[in-house]
Amino acid sequence: MRKAVILARGLGKRMRERSAAVRLDEAQAVIAESGVKAMMPFKRPFLDYLLSALADAGYENACLIIGPEHTAIRDFYSVQAPPRRIRLHFAVQREPRGTADAVLAAEDFVAQEEFLTINSDNYYPVSALRALRLLGEAGTALFEANVLISEGGIPPERIFKFAVCEVDADGYLAKILEKPCETREISAQEDALISLNCWRFPPAIFEACRRTPVSQRGEFELPDAVERAMNDLAVRFRVIRSSDAVLDLSSRNDVANVAKKLSRITVDP
Repeated sequence: MRKAVILARGLGKRMRERSAAVRLDEAQAVIAESGVKAMMPFKRPFLDYLLSALADAGYENACLIIGPEHTAIRDFYSVQAPPRRIRLHFAVQREPRGTADAVLAAEDFVAQEEFLTINSDNYYPVSALRALRLLGEAGTALFEANVLISEGGIPPERIFKFAVCEVDADGYLAKILEKPCETREISAQEDALISLNCWRFPPAIFEACRRTPVSQRGEFELPDAVERAMNDLAVRFRVIRSSDAVLDLSSRNDVANVAKKLSRITVDP
């Protein structure tokens, strides 16, 4: 598996929310206002770090899912600063209809191969990206809640907003508890496993996305598509359990922590 799909179509609503307590430099403030988190400047755009991690993990092609209005990001990576070690493609999701719909935009790029899917506002450990590439079957990387808090710097209260996952005795994904308010105590436990949308998908995921109904939030959501793939299409997802941290760039409050963590990382996309 050598292909990766990066979901970058979101509206960045949380990033656009201003906070009097957060100080950003001028360039960062401009990007925060736009909501295009993948272009948040540190020493390099945030996406450069993600593309570099993918290249380090052995991926050769990446497809960025963008909106039709995202001409700046396309121009930057097509003309101004194309990556050196990984070939970047683009696919357009016409309307922001959710992550399952975003994955459908990559169907032509995937061309019936298995592929990685990740968020554009998370920096994932190379070890997890590589493990999924070498897995040989559909799978997902799940991350330990305590590590996300202690090493990733993700606020404990935000952990409860991610999906908590259950794993069966054979090491496969058994259940996804999406944003489970009733599992706050479970989420705080050391052995809680959290999904941050790091998947190795088979081509069958596209049929599952097409079968996925709109959620209560009015979107076609990827966790629902995964459950469709499991229940309707008999897809099994092998779990890679990661003890490494993920960086989350959801809001302006995250910029300082992410900047500090990324300063230790060598980037070469």
